Amino acid sequence: MTHIGQVGLGQWGKNLARNFDQLADLVWLCDVDDECRAQAAQSYPAAQVTSSFDDLLADDSVEAVVVATPVPTHYELARRALAAGKHVFVEKPPAMRGAEIEELCELAEERDLVLMPGHLLLYHPGVQKLKEIVDSGELGEVLYVYGNRQNLGTFRTNENALWSLGVHDLSVLLYLIEEEPIEVRAHGNAFLSKGVEDVVFCYLRFPSGKMAHMHLSWLDPHKIRRITVVGNERMAVFDDMERERKITVYDNWRTRTGDIYSPTVVATEPLRRECEHFLRLVAGEGAPHKAARDAILVVRALDQLQASLETVTA
Repeated sequence: MTHIGQVGLGQWGKNLARNFDQLADLVWLCDVDDECRAQAAQSYPAAQVTSSFDDLLADDSVEAVVVATPVPTHYELARRALAAGKHVFVEKPPAMRGAEIEELCELAEERDLVLMPGHLLLYHPGVQKLKEIVDSGELGEVLYVYGNRQNLGTFRTNENALWSLGVHDLSVLLYLIEEEPIEVRAHGNAFLSKGVEDVVFCYLRFPSGKMAHMHLSWLDPHKIRRITVVGNERMAVFDDMERERKITVYDNWRTRTGDIYSPTVVATEPLRRECEHFLRLVAGEGAPHKAARDAILVVRALDQLQASLETVTA
């Protein structure tokens, strides 16, 4: 089994640790927080627990490192792990600058290592079904795609709504459209914490003429997790808040008539599928560098959107 070391044992890190403990050999757990370490030691008595990331990197038996720390630390920790010869699973986004993710990709490829960003929604059965519908041509030519990711809280202080929420939908939009945007614009405002935008609106335009839009907010009375794809023949909606009807296809939008149907979506845990995919890549199955290369487009677009946001709000 693959020997795993994980840094970051917070709310999401606990979910990753649970999955990797079941799927691999979780040998090291690292966090700077005393309480997180104490809980980890109790939950995973067979693993060594430390506050020093260097301990993980110094252990030659550790084949792969999982990074689940705050976003601003992802790039440096992933870079150090790759430089130490470890495969890396790093939570989204893996970096905050286009040049940084390109550097990580080059380092991984030079050392023949897997670098896999944690774009969780790409492993959601509903998103994969939506991609299948788009690629089949059932919707006709895709005209535009838009995402709504809104709820009330949790309010962040070290990352704005674009980087915390937008990375989810942006990874899906680019996955569906398969183009890099040629124009991006972002507008937002920091209503609660100075310098941390809690509401952001994003616009993207692609070489083919397709458009995409994202509404991201922590200040909304409803929790919304929805991706809509509009084609010139049909429309499809992925709604992650729906228990049963994750995907709905609308037959004809021109005349407001036609059938509506919901294809079957297999109920499996996206995080489990994501972790399994990483371990398969480490084992030599599949394309080891594709996920990281795809992440370049995501980070580059986020970087450009952030620049636009700063220009507008300056």
